[in-house]
Amino acid sequence: MIEVENLKGGYNGVEVLKGVDLKVEEEEILAVMGQSGCGKSTFLRYLMGLEKPTGGSVKINNIDPSSAKGERYREFCRSVGVLFQNGALFTSMTVGDNVAFPLRQHTALDYSVIDIMVDMKLDQVELRGVKSLMPSELSGGMRRRAALARALVMDPRLVLLDEPTTGLDPIISAGIDELVLHIREAYRATMVIVAHDIESCMNVADKIAIFREGKVLEVGTTDQIRASENLFVQQFFNRQPERKEDHSSLFL
Repeated sequence: MIEVENLKGGYNGVEVLKGVDLKVEEEEILAVMGQSGCGKSTFLRYLMGLEKPTGGSVKINNIDPSSAKGERYREFCRSVGVLFQNGALFTSMTVGDNVAFPLRQHTALDYSVIDIMVDMKLDQVELRGVKSLMPSELSGGMRRRAALARALVMDPRLVLLDEPTTGLDPIISAGIDELVLHIREAYRATMVIVAHDIESCMNVADKIAIFREGKVLEVGTTDQIRASENLFVQQFFNRQPERKEDHSSLFL
């Protein structure tokens, strides 16, 4: 599904990604983890095709999202659903209009059909009856679910999630984890999750990629990552402070 080779890129002349190599198989859930500023969210932007790499390549279903044009780019957009950090719902639209937005942008479906599809997606994320509400009338967890319904409304093959459980209490976070697993089963979707929530990632991910200073430090199954002998990985998962003398062994 996803092939990333020696990906390099950044902002304003500052290189953030310094040669990322990753592969994600069909229907696999990959969690991308690491310290703040290590390039996780930047990596997600390249998967979305929002930035053009300064080096290397990104292929999603053999499509380079940063250079695809016309119908090929529209095909890519229809195949990818994105849950942005904190939901990023349009505050001037109702929940129903937020969920319907991709359908109105990318299809010629009749509004009555779109309305039915919106009801179905909201029901899937357990938000029945909130279609006419504004985002400001929802709790944080409900806004995240509404944003997830919008990400799913085009029945995507690939779902990208940026910090889906950040700021949510443990019970609501567990509910989001259940939804993620349900989505993979229901849609047979491939998923990439950028997150800091260790417990959540361990619950849902097939593989975890640990980013460090713009590179993939280690990638493996949850069991392999837990058993890693890499000092930084141990510190990260055991919530231990980093010491200056540890820097020399980061990539060992």
